[in-house]
Amino acid sequence: MQDGVFNELADLALKGSGQAIPRSKSYLIEARLAPIARREGFGSLEDLVHCLKSRANPVFAAECAAALVSKDTWFFRERDTLHRLVTDILPMRLKAGNTGRLKVWIAGGSTGQEAYSLAMLLEDDPPAALRGAKIEILSTDLCKATVERARAGRFGHYEVQKGLSIHRLMEHFTRTDSGQWEISEALRSKVSFRQHNLLESAGGLGKFDVILCRNVLSGMDRSARSRVADNLAAQLVPGGHIILGQGESLIGLTNQLEPSRDFRGSWVASGSGPKSATSAA
Repeated sequence: MQDGVFNELADLALKGSGQAIPRSKSYLIEARLAPIARREGFGSLEDLVHCLKSRANPVFAAECAAALVSKDTWFFRERDTLHRLVTDILPMRLKAGNTGRLKVWIAGGSTGQEAYSLAMLLEDDPPAALRGAKIEILSTDLCKATVERARAGRFGHYEVQKGLSIHRLMEHFTRTDSGQWEISEALRSKVSFRQHNLLESAGGLGKFDVILCRNVLSGMDRSARSRVADNLAAQLVPGGHIILGQGESLIGLTNQLEPSRDFRGSWVASGSGPKSATSAA
């Protein structure tokens, strides 16, 4: 890939999603934009870039930027974190809210495996403290096509093999004529999906007891991570939690959040939350 083409597309990714793609990973750009280039009849990415520069088309540019974001996800990723969410954090938030309702936002939820994994945990073995609670799960992603795939709830054989047990596959999915696996309507009805750019305000989504933003920030440059952190913090109810992926941190990115003392990988509003001596295990 020529340097000029790479620079244009890397800049598109940075401005559109905050993703910082190094020159050493230019192959990612080629792989992620190839389907769009073929669809539009471009012979090369140079032709695609020429189109982006010569004809202003914000919708097409946004589609290309969204395509450059990683879609890597699987069922029950970082399983222990999901279990701790269901057994500890959600019951704690339900008790604190005293409304019988909880709202969970999965930010950067890709093709839906994370949202459906949470829905399965809540369906199969909810703790006594959550039985009868009304729990709303919202999953958002930058890419419109990805959101549509998640909403459809259909997955290929390779996708259901990643993290999903045979028991849960047979319990919650049916095989379609095309060979894909389709999630049950009962579970699909428990999750809603919307398109959203994390660089933008999420005020229209409402407030949440828990926000999962796992393995999303690590691909962004520092200024984008800081912007997203502030946007997420603005959508927390008092005492709410933001949960990141393993190895991710918000230290130095925002003064709105601080590490939870009770749950490793979780962040709460600065100056809020119980100041207990519980280990952040």
